[in-house]
Amino acid sequence: MKFLPSLLALSASLTPTLALPQPPSTLAARACTNPKVRKEWSKATAAERSSYISAVKCLTTKPSKLGKNHRLFDDFVYLHFTVFQHVHGVAAFLPWHRYLIVLYERELQACGYNGNAMYWDWVADSAAPSKAAVFDPVTGFGGNGTAEPSNDDWVTTYCVKNGPFSNLQLKYWNADDRPHCLQRFFALGYPAGPDIPEPVAEMLGDNYSPAIMAQINAENVFSDFGHGLENEPHAAVHLGVGGLAGDMGPQSSSPNDPLFFLHHTQVDRLWWLWQQQNPSKRTMEYNGMRFDGSAATLDDLLPVLGLGADLPVRDFMDVSTDNLCYKY
Repeated sequence: MKFLPSLLALSASLTPTLALPQPPSTLAARACTNPKVRKEWSKATAAERSSYISAVKCLTTKPSKLGKNHRLFDDFVYLHFTVFQHVHGVAAFLPWHRYLIVLYERELQACGYNGNAMYWDWVADSAAPSKAAVFDPVTGFGGNGTAEPSNDDWVTTYCVKNGPFSNLQLKYWNADDRPHCLQRFFALGYPAGPDIPEPVAEMLGDNYSPAIMAQINAENVFSDFGHGLENEPHAAVHLGVGGLAGDMGPQSSSPNDPLFFLHHTQVDRLWWLWQQQNPSKRTMEYNGMRFDGSAATLDDLLPVLGLGADLPVRDFMDVSTDNLCYKY
């Protein structure tokens, strides 16, 4: 598995894991009867994709629910960068982002979207990520940014000039109030040469390929699987799409790019698939460390700053329970 040192800014330093006794799965006792189905973007209908995009735009017209001087759209960015170090590089990474997607899905639905969260299957697209349906300027989220000189302290901007978010203006860059356009900077591919012993795939696709995912799926412990998923494919997609100059890059404000939520729904899907390999063991398996170095437990609360209630991890382990009730 390739190591990506430049991606470590995406998460806190890794800490030792500690296996904890796990309660039995509540899968049978709390199962929902009609789970929602989350679709891959390219498999959705034109009407579903259009409705989703319209709902994302709707979020930019609504006031903050956190009482901040920004939009509801920016609440998710603010939440992510505020709790970033507490939910990256730690056990809570997967359940916290699962909760974040649920909150985002609810707000999209409140904006008139009658579907469910969708995902981008970047494993399937890893051989040619830039040609993925999500980057289509008509049926997707628009493509790469266009390099242009800037009048401020940015040497170059990479504003997205096509697609439904070509005019999207953003408030935050990391935790700084720094208005800017939506930016993407696809990582270039390079052939092998005298100074490059191995070729580099476009948008770092080799780091989220089926072969890489097979290695990660072979992990038998939650903490090992979670760290592997977070620190290679998840991180490579962020940097592959955003580079160091784009919103999806290693920025704590990466929810600026609406593609963030399709990316993380895919991460959630991969965790769900791993759980399904051995549901009696893995549905409620949770171990590792908290941000403060203490042992993580299923009773740890997931902080969302008021976008919802701070709920325990255990509420987000089993997606077939009544409070989540979805599948892929």
